Amino acid sequence: MALQNEPEFIPALIVVDMQEDFCPPNGSLAVGDARSIAPLINSLLELPIFAIRIGTQDWHPQNHISFASNHVPPNNKPFESYIEMNNPAPGKALETKQQRLWPVHCVASTSGATIIPEISDRKLDVLAKKGMDSRVEMYSVFSDAFRNMDPALARQSVDRDVKALLEEKKVTDVFVVGLAGDYCVKFTAIDAARAGFRSWVIEDATKCVDPGDGWQQALAEFEEVGVIVTKSDSKELARLRT
Repeated sequence: MALQNEPEFIPALIVVDMQEDFCPPNGSLAVGDARSIAPLINSLLELPIFAIRIGTQDWHPQNHISFASNHVPPNNKPFESYIEMNNPAPGKALETKQQRLWPVHCVASTSGATIIPEISDRKLDVLAKKGMDSRVEMYSVFSDAFRNMDPALARQSVDRDVKALLEEKKVTDVFVVGLAGDYCVKFTAIDAARAGFRSWVIEDATKCVDPGDGWQQALAEFEEVGVIVTKSDSKELARLRT
């Protein structure tokens, strides 16, 4: 029970995209040193304080818009090329956004889409598959790249309504870890804040595609919306362990 005048604290953990295609040595979109954060993530999964532990998985169709190979030369270079992407929401097709192109990764039901064996996924209460709509990118587990959070539309991209799951457990605080800090972790944490939760990113439990400029940009965006960045040895994390 919370002490008088102390904010209620019911935490949840979201483990983002700890999948083979995002990890060395063989991942098609491998993030540097990504496997090294697995022990820390497992230690968090073991903590009994979390009301719910949610894992996410990119689960793309072969014709996904973010795959460079689905576009014509010369504008189809992974990491380098960008295309115009249209909002899939009804009546918003004229709204566009620049989309960076990636190598083919995390295709549904392939080995590259599986959670790495170093993660104790048996400790996850829910595994949400995202990025299933071929027309639109989805970094956040809450919404697509156009911030479409309407469950009826989002269900085309993600198979679980994570906001509803958190609300059902009366969660107040969402802790986000995993891959990658400057993409799916970033947007999941930002959306958690926009959905009304206190949102936290555990910095040493994430790795970035671009650990330099990409992470600095993420930090600036976190500050704008009130996402709190902490570390595993911080007093905030000590609270979870007690």
